[in-house]
Amino acid sequence: MRLGVNIDHIATVREARKTYEPDPVKGALIAQDAGADQITFHLREDRRHIQDEDVIRLRCVIKRIPLNMEMAPTEEMKKIAINIKPERVTLVPEKREEITTEGGLDVSGMKDYLKEFIKEIKQEGIDVALFIDPEKNQIEASVEVGADAVELHTGEYANAETEERRNKELKRLKEASKFAKEKGFKVFAGHGLTYTNVQPVASIPEIEELNIGHSIIANSVFLGLDEAVRKMKKLIKEVREEF
Repeated sequence: MRLGVNIDHIATVREARKTYEPDPVKGALIAQDAGADQITFHLREDRRHIQDEDVIRLRCVIKRIPLNMEMAPTEEMKKIAINIKPERVTLVPEKREEITTEGGLDVSGMKDYLKEFIKEIKQEGIDVALFIDPEKNQIEASVEVGADAVELHTGEYANAETEERRNKELKRLKEASKFAKEKGFKVFAGHGLTYTNVQPVASIPEIEELNIGHSIIANSVFLGLDEAVRKMKKLIKEVREEF
């Protein structure tokens, strides 16, 4: 299983003071050397953390592993993606007032728009994933619009307050993963995953990649970023060795 390390929250700390440190690009290089299989970043429309200059620098220095650019499906972001050419674009919903992405993209409600939008990006040789809730109708819609992969939103699982609710959400993720794989998708997952809740999701055989940011960056304050990445990789590896 691959681990994509999301570096957004390094930039969040930097932007709290509007200064030059900590540098998310330096963080990306440390994560790469610590065994990350991908660097994920979200260039938001309001530029609250990652900035355009960060994206340019990331493209210049991250060469050994893929770049995954999370972005809203807007014309501005499409132009940036086509110019930067990350290995993958992941389309996500975006609201100005939210603290972080609150749910999956409503693919079924914007199929006509996404078909053309995705086609233009794929013509540039960039893979396209859709960040969606673990629902069959959204997976089916993702097939119709021509996506290469789906990333299942794990937020409801991660935020579950009872064991019963957590098990229910885990079952949803398992069923959606199996269905998406049957539809021919590469299946990824992410949002709200931590050192304490990651292993049940990592054990789902159809999921081949997890994208994790906040927990790794938060724990790097105490562990250092290199060790924080290695610790997450170790937890994932422990459950995947069974396959």
